[in-house]
Amino acid sequence: MQPFIIMFKNLFSCRTTSTVALILLLFLSPCPTKASPPANSIALFADHPKYEVRAVWLTTIKRLDWPRAQSVAAQKQELCDILDALYRANINTVLFQARIRATTCYPSNIEPFDAIFSSSFDALQFAIDECHKRGMELHAWMVTLPCGQWTGQGCRHLRNIHPELMKKIGDEGYLNPEVAGTADYLSQLVDEVVSRYDVDGIHLDYIRYPETWKAGSASASARRENITNIVRKIHTIVKQQKPWVKVSASPVGKYQDLPRYSSRGWNAFTAVAQDAQAWAREGIVDQLYPMMYFKDNQFFPFALDWLEGSGNCTIVPGLGIYFLHPSEGKWQLRDITRQLVFLRQKGMGYALFRSRFFTDNTKGLYTYIADRHAPYPALIPPMHNTPANGSRQPTPVSRLIADVGSEGIVLKWNHPTKDILFNVYADSVSPVNTDDVRNIIAVRTANRSIVIPRTGLKRRTCFAVAAVDRYGYESTATQLMQPTGNYHGSSFIKTNGKVLQLPRHLMTGKERHVLITDMTGRRLHRVPVNHETTALNISRMPEGMYGLALADEAGMKNITYFTIRRKAAK
Repeated sequence: MQPFIIMFKNLFSCRTTSTVALILLLFLSPCPTKASPPANSIALFADHPKYEVRAVWLTTIKRLDWPRAQSVAAQKQELCDILDALYRANINTVLFQARIRATTCYPSNIEPFDAIFSSSFDALQFAIDECHKRGMELHAWMVTLPCGQWTGQGCRHLRNIHPELMKKIGDEGYLNPEVAGTADYLSQLVDEVVSRYDVDGIHLDYIRYPETWKAGSASASARRENITNIVRKIHTIVKQQKPWVKVSASPVGKYQDLPRYSSRGWNAFTAVAQDAQAWAREGIVDQLYPMMYFKDNQFFPFALDWLEGSGNCTIVPGLGIYFLHPSEGKWQLRDITRQLVFLRQKGMGYALFRSRFFTDNTKGLYTYIADRHAPYPALIPPMHNTPANGSRQPTPVSRLIADVGSEGIVLKWNHPTKDILFNVYADSVSPVNTDDVRNIIAVRTANRSIVIPRTGLKRRTCFAVAAVDRYGYESTATQLMQPTGNYHGSSFIKTNGKVLQLPRHLMTGKERHVLITDMTGRRLHRVPVNHETTALNISRMPEGMYGLALADEAGMKNITYFTIRRKAAK
């Protein structure tokens, strides 16, 4: 078995044969069109954390993000293309809309298929498989109380089977949070998903009173308790089934008014009866994704309030990147980049709403994140609420060995636990520093061996493998303490650590861009070619091994690899 090569093939199994061959040759694949950085200058952006949630909401309602295509085959291809782009930008969490408006994208015994999906296609299972091939988590995004148009597909079904749960507001139907059976019904839906699918999380959306709800006789505190009871019951159901599955919610972006800043009448606690910070402190949610679709003083102080008021819960503010689109708003790229930098400084992750605005590179956001803000992978922070009630660490891998195969180095290892995943690291020195994100070459793989292609391994290479459990806790890394030997592949370009001279004998004169990747194929830089001077400034790039390719109108072609090593200062 050769799982790393198989992983590469599986990873891009939805692509055409010719594209697969190109990816295997280059260790990379095309990204959305990107704005180029300054010519012949490559900047280093430091402070990349090892742990950070990087999420997107992938919307299925009304085909907003996916599926746009009609046939099942085309829908699968389309989803693979989206996930490939997210993978290249080091997104590690996909919030996938599974329950839409009392309809589903998977075969349910409780609710009907949504009209945009074929009953022959289990979109949720396909999305889970494809995310896991790429080392990403998939959280089933469940829209809870809204059921769509009163005369629509989902509402009609619910009115037939559970009329006592339904409430009409205008032309829309809602599950009534003031009826005890609503919590039972939603818990039954969640139980079906968790028991049947290997999801990494359940993500609760619209878990709140509609803003148009007339107060009636229930007090404000009673309304908040009604919503909290639903969250609490769903949490109990999930943890009884699979305690490692995360429960999260997307509350309104401001918890409540702050002493210096008003929420302007739109907050979770008062306006829609979401006591989300109390959910976090009680431990009935593992993550919160507050929908912080604001900027400036309507963003920064409220983000801090979530962080300071939510105990040990992982806070992942949702960013309204749709406002970058001219049809949606007048935001500039700096409005989002400032938020990203702030959240990283405070140790929070980020979630992007929505996927299409990101992968379409709206106002250069994809370029900024993929090339500058998150050019390296990040692991998902471990869960705080575990059965062990605290820090835990899985057993390290054993019998780590490296053999030379026809296609590269074959790493193999053993582990006594069945349901366990692995992170793989590589460097040119031993022991491999597993805290350096530049050394990550595989994340959350279930395989117990990988094949690392021999091209690019002319230099001696050292490896480390760590087990990671379903709660996100990583074991002590098992090191292959000595270099595994010399492996001859493509020639390496020599550098002095400051300048990289492109090989003129391999250039045709038609090249437009130089593409630089890490050794896993993740694209780090895209630099215009200047045929008058083919020297690239690499003085600010970190030490390490890199792939190099050239791109012209016909596509990309592999050139070689290069290593940056600098003498230690005396």
